Amino acid sequence: MTDVAVLADALWRATTYASVCQLHLRGNVLLSEPLSPEHVKPDPSGHWGTVPGTAWALAHVALAAGQTSPERVVVPILGAGHAGIVQLSMAWLSGELHSVRRQFTPDADGLTRLVRAFPHVDGLGAEAHPALWAGDYLGGRLGGALAFAQGAALDAPDRVLVPVVGDGECETPTTAASWLAAGVVPGAQVLPVIHVNGFRMGGRSLLGTMTDDQLCAYATGQGWDARVVHVGEGSEEEHAAFHEVFQEALDATSRSRHIAVFLRCTKGWGGPETVEGRRILGTPRAHKTPLSAPGRVADQLELLERWLARYAPHELFDPDGRPQGSLARAVAAARWCRLRPTHAEQGPAERRTPHGYEGFGTFAGAVTTVLRDHAADGGFQVFSPDELASNRLGGLANEPWTKELLAEEVLLEWLAGWTASGRRGVLVSYEAFAPLLLSGVGAHLKQRRLTGAPVLPSLNLLLTSYGWNNVFTHGDPSFATALLAMGDPTVRVLTPADPTRTAAALEEALHSDGRVNVVVAGKHTATAHPTDTMHEEHAYGLAIWPLLSDDGEPDITIVTAGDLPATVAAEAIPLIRENRGYRVRAVNVLDLTVLGDPATWPRGLSDRDIVQYFGRHAAVLVVTLGHPAAVWGLLAGRLRRPTEVIGWQEPAGPMPQAKLADKLGLTPTGLVQAANRLLASREPA
Repeated sequence: MTDVAVLADALWRATTYASVCQLHLRGNVLLSEPLSPEHVKPDPSGHWGTVPGTAWALAHVALAAGQTSPERVVVPILGAGHAGIVQLSMAWLSGELHSVRRQFTPDADGLTRLVRAFPHVDGLGAEAHPALWAGDYLGGRLGGALAFAQGAALDAPDRVLVPVVGDGECETPTTAASWLAAGVVPGAQVLPVIHVNGFRMGGRSLLGTMTDDQLCAYATGQGWDARVVHVGEGSEEEHAAFHEVFQEALDATSRSRHIAVFLRCTKGWGGPETVEGRRILGTPRAHKTPLSAPGRVADQLELLERWLARYAPHELFDPDGRPQGSLARAVAAARWCRLRPTHAEQGPAERRTPHGYEGFGTFAGAVTTVLRDHAADGGFQVFSPDELASNRLGGLANEPWTKELLAEEVLLEWLAGWTASGRRGVLVSYEAFAPLLLSGVGAHLKQRRLTGAPVLPSLNLLLTSYGWNNVFTHGDPSFATALLAMGDPTVRVLTPADPTRTAAALEEALHSDGRVNVVVAGKHTATAHPTDTMHEEHAYGLAIWPLLSDDGEPDITIVTAGDLPATVAAEAIPLIRENRGYRVRAVNVLDLTVLGDPATWPRGLSDRDIVQYFGRHAAVLVVTLGHPAAVWGLLAGRLRRPTEVIGWQEPAGPMPQAKLADKLGLTPTGLVQAANRLLASREPA
């Protein structure tokens, strides 16, 4: 038997053992005395079914990484959030958990604290976490791990990404599209391990119903060579066979071949076969904790003790709970690789300032210039569906740093994987397509704000062709509305008023860290506005436009967010002023979040700021490209003055843009009428 099989067996048994302990125990974590009800949690909770196979895969990844030259890294990615229990167990064994949470020492005392804390582990919870090894995937949901790994491996010849993907995940659109999408990212070294245990949470997985030949045909048809390995007993012979296949696949992947390893096993193997007359092993009942009441039911307590003893903890740990023998050698031989930045960042002196771009007459010229400048710096990618030409950016379509694929969710994960390794990029798409990205962006926001998650380059989205220019089919600003409703302070929704401001907004977004920047801009826009206030707009998110504003206290303040609102307001303001002699102030908003409460939004206007920008008593008319509900949600009643919001409302059917604008009041005449309504409400009846 090869030594690596002995080490893999020890590492797998220890990881699985610690996971079963977390699910069920409160004490006696080394089985140093007979198990009693006092040692067991009254209500065990957590997920068991994925543990044995995931622990198997990760044990072999860690040991294979230890055998790889120091210049190359082998980075695992956990696709299933429920595999977080395995991640915690390995982090406890390696000592990494102690480094991020000092109470969880790599001994019996630390394991006792861990089992008592689970599933509410201090700041870590029970799901896969970015603070720990194998947690670089910042999605925390099913479906995105393979695409994320492809993005992280892109243009990185020194690393191989190993996403551990469940067979249920392979039914998601994102994973299904990622197999074919590998052809768009040549050279991205990704070796997926598909954990085929046959079941989703509630029933058979589609891959689980396939024979080995069908699995191979499925992979081959999408451009991947398949290796199928069966594991049934957890024997050292099976470890040796799997490791040989995995190592060969790793070598082939490093030569840019597309290899996928299918790990076939029984769901919940190693655990109880039956509990109280009901079969558990190889059924959906193994998905969660199979023993619901070992502290109250004697038969369940006996099953748990036999289950734990099966991993022979006395062979793995010394009396203090520290690794000994083959486990100690395995922990020493393993290498716990993480994603690390591969591109040196620009120094402050090299960075262009956001207001350094001026004089652009078109969206295409503005965006193309900014993106080419960043591409010249290196470590930069543009991801887009098959719409670059439609977005007036066709000249970028064949650049080596541009990737096009008609699968929005895959593009998002490519961008996330790319930025997770410290590099910068942008996803360019239509605003109407962006709702497809909402769950993915929301999940990334959740995990990026976890304690211990690294500060990474921002996720940047440039969205065009809002419905005002392509009515009905492409009219859907709900992405920004829903994103703002999440109340995450790292979100910016940027609504530049002209191409020059689009260039500056995109430039600032591409240099930012730790944010989600959504730039909503019109690809048809050619109107230019004075640039003297651009510095203030970028510093504070908004500015008074003096050329359109009267001196002194205004009667009404027109607040614009976006290019069409700014253009229409510029035409309407002279009419409003002339109509009844109103004093008007024009305020342009670059960052919609300034309208929010400063307790949530870093740029949110305080009461003093509201007076400074909107006037002390002036009525306020907000004109936006998006849903009025997004603006009302941000304002939350804080203006305490007559206020109206004009924005997108879903039309009953297709109609010309001019007709829709007239119907919704986004015309010079409509703004005049709104101003009259607002000011009439202040006049005595």
